[in-house]
Amino acid sequence: MKTLFTFPGQGTQRAGMLQNIPHREAIFADVRAILGDETDTLDAAEVLKHTRAVQLCLLIAGVAWARELMENGVQPDIVSGLSIGAYPAAVIAGALDFRDALHLVALRGDLMEQAYPHGYGLTAIVGLRLNQVEKLMAGSNTYIANLNAETQIVIAGRDEEMVAVAHKALEAGASKATRLAVSVPSHCALLDEPAAKLAKAFEKVTLSRPKLAYLSGSTGRVLWEPLKIADDLAFNMARTVQWQDAMVSANQRDARLAIEMPPGSVLTGLTHLAGWQGEAICRERNSIEVAQHLQKRLTR
Repeated sequence: MKTLFTFPGQGTQRAGMLQNIPHREAIFADVRAILGDETDTLDAAEVLKHTRAVQLCLLIAGVAWARELMENGVQPDIVSGLSIGAYPAAVIAGALDFRDALHLVALRGDLMEQAYPHGYGLTAIVGLRLNQVEKLMAGSNTYIANLNAETQIVIAGRDEEMVAVAHKALEAGASKATRLAVSVPSHCALLDEPAAKLAKAFEKVTLSRPKLAYLSGSTGRVLWEPLKIADDLAFNMARTVQWQDAMVSANQRDARLAIEMPPGSVLTGLTHLAGWQGEAICRERNSIEVAQHLQKRLTR
């Protein structure tokens, strides 16, 4: 039996999310060395309106909570992150240095927001299959962004175009069509140019072979080669998220315990929807002791 750590993407952030992370002062020392005074206001409500701050907060939180579990004997065999969540996953896997990740994520957020400062984003459609959503999108300038589950599809594009598709989806029987708290059109061709610029920055960073399996949320495949992981991280902003495939892959690799790092529990729900054959919990609602107990029970 193997343990999978999962790391969420944008939309799960909230004000104050860094105030109670484990070993806050120690991890903030690293963050402050790279970001300076920006560190102290990253999780303020007004600052979280910006993509850069959101993504940095998710990186920092993911690394902090995962390290705490590992210090208490809950070791992952596989890590996987949705979108920006791939960066803390790569850090925990040992493929990417935390300080390098801070530099790269700050740049990632800036590039994405500068490309689309307003008027674009993501909308989740629940209750329809991919072929149904694609028909509703015909003629619009919207894109498939996330295949989170068989009947949970995320689209990207301009706000008014997404509203029109969402309206059609509800008329076609969707149970929900929700605008997500993401201010850029992620995971589609609209971000090809920013992704290429980020890839140039990766050329100046040395990644290592991971110490545990790095499972791409974009391809559903485990990557071991540093150059392939760098490519995955740089370009995942412009590639469709294949979360369902990633969770099926983890199951096939004998993962039976999935633990989602804070904030939120979105990935835990999506993991269950992928036909997960084991336990899936979120750290935010479960203690370290629960994680320890489940890992021991499932390895007997």
